[in-house]
Amino acid sequence: MSEPALAVGQDGHTHETACLNCATPLLGSHCHACGQAAHVHRTLGAFFHDLLHGVFHFEGRIWHTLPMLAWRPGELTRRYIDGQRVRFVSPLALFLFSVFLMFAVFHQISGEWHWNPSAADNGKSLDQGKAETQSKLAKLEAQRAQLLAQHKSTAVIDDQIDTQKTSLDILENMAPSAPGSGTPRVSSDIPVLAHVLEAFRTNPGLALYKLQSYAYKYSWALIPISVPMLWLLFPFSRRFQLYDHTVFVTFSLAFMTLFSVVLMIANRIGLPGVALATLIVPPLHIYRQVRGTYGCGRAGALWRTAALLVFAMIALLLFAGVILAQTSAE
Repeated sequence: MSEPALAVGQDGHTHETACLNCATPLLGSHCHACGQAAHVHRTLGAFFHDLLHGVFHFEGRIWHTLPMLAWRPGELTRRYIDGQRVRFVSPLALFLFSVFLMFAVFHQISGEWHWNPSAADNGKSLDQGKAETQSKLAKLEAQRAQLLAQHKSTAVIDDQIDTQKTSLDILENMAPSAPGSGTPRVSSDIPVLAHVLEAFRTNPGLALYKLQSYAYKYSWALIPISVPMLWLLFPFSRRFQLYDHTVFVTFSLAFMTLFSVVLMIANRIGLPGVALATLIVPPLHIYRQVRGTYGCGRAGALWRTAALLVFAMIALLLFAGVILAQTSAE
């Protein structure tokens, strides 16, 4: 025999006296055993009420989190580690949100990086890639001239031209040095880094295509790559554990990702000072986060900031290596 349907009040709530999840007698607004809300919603209106509540609850926490992440990152990190979490978005949720936002803005502003992997597999040389890119660029510029003559908007084709110019610059910069030119060949004894350098040297277009296509999928790998490097700055510390370093890294990555979104938008609308902000803001933010999180003095925070900037570059190269190695195996 089936159980009778629960009665639903005018407010859209059921009014049972025992938790519907674990059957524990209810004593308040939430079950003290499993944490589920005491009364569930059973109407369409109540469903949208839950949706709006979840959205604005997240929004309320993110407006507490973002100002502190931007200006007082060390205090935010330390408070979260110490257990003050109800007012803040978790570092992992914030990181995933920021990565999604960054790639959405990037694709909106820059468009897709168009590259034909099958052409790369046929052994296309850098010279051939440059010739094709120059040909595409010439056609796009001719189309732009026609649009200007017809007094039509060139916004879309301008983005395509910028993409092709970037591609051409990379192809020219990654070309091997001529014999006797005196320009050293960049290499590494670390297998992963050597793989990245070789991939960019032999086929930079394909490497960039893979990075753009798979970076979002593997963005989480930046966290385990970076945490051991931060641990090296506080080796064998009893006060600071791997958990502390993980929270630090995740908040820091979230900020840098959101900062890159701001830079892309600022550059797009032509605001001045983008290059200067790129040089100043990341080290300043790391310095403030190190001081606030670990209680370092100025000298200790400065040398750790310098080390973290070097580690960040290594982490990005390792991240690129993970993506290229993974996509090569697929």
